Amino acid sequence: MTPPVFEIADLHVSVEGTEILKGVDLAVQAGEVHALMGPNGSGKSTLANTILGGPAYHVTSGRILFKGEDITHWPTDVRGKAGLFLAFQYPEEIPGVPVVQFLRQALGARKGIDDLSVLETRLAIMEWMKKLDMDPSFGDRYLNEGFSGGEKKRNEILQMAMLEPDMAVLDETDSGLDIDALRVVAKGVREVRAGRPELGVLLITHYQRILDELTPDRVHILMDGRVVDSGGPELGKRLEEEGYEAWR
Repeated sequence: MTPPVFEIADLHVSVEGTEILKGVDLAVQAGEVHALMGPNGSGKSTLANTILGGPAYHVTSGRILFKGEDITHWPTDVRGKAGLFLAFQYPEEIPGVPVVQFLRQALGARKGIDDLSVLETRLAIMEWMKKLDMDPSFGDRYLNEGFSGGEKKRNEILQMAMLEPDMAVLDETDSGLDIDALRVVAKGVREVRAGRPELGVLLITHYQRILDELTPDRVHILMDGRVVDSGGPELGKRLEEEGYEAWR
């Protein structure tokens, strides 16, 4: 049997001495979309930051596996170069660094190429910007500086498209978006998946509305640092109808 592209096994994580994740298990096969849902304080952002390798998040036991390799203690940059991508809930602003320059450097690091063609990179970026309904001038703006919430989220999907990861973790990519912006972002994710059918996706969200746009293969409910239920797309709809009380 083919191993999952991404797996979390009995993961325990502490922040400043307090245990937040208390034995999380989750496995994503290549090509699958998994949704992780939970109330505020359940540990969703802790999980996303742990997957990224955030220094404040200490794995006390358990493992994170990527393409069969134990990456629990890999540095953040090594995880990214290997093909693990995280779209941030609150993307950072980087004044003075244009979007095109940032993507060219990130893509060069991902592919191990020091001097990528400026023209080819720009053309590829422009093509994806068109798909994501982004103004071509966007590429010359400083990364996330002065961007609206929708622009920041579309920029995250642009990065995902360009970097061609094997596994993408989308941390509340739908938060703060109106319905039109949400549909554009979801369309972008579908476009990326169409070009990379083996891409695994873990979608961390509060809302059913993005699951209506990106039908997940599996839905997981995280409560108090543990996955308390898993199921198909119908689980997300049940959650929307009943709320979290049924699992408390």
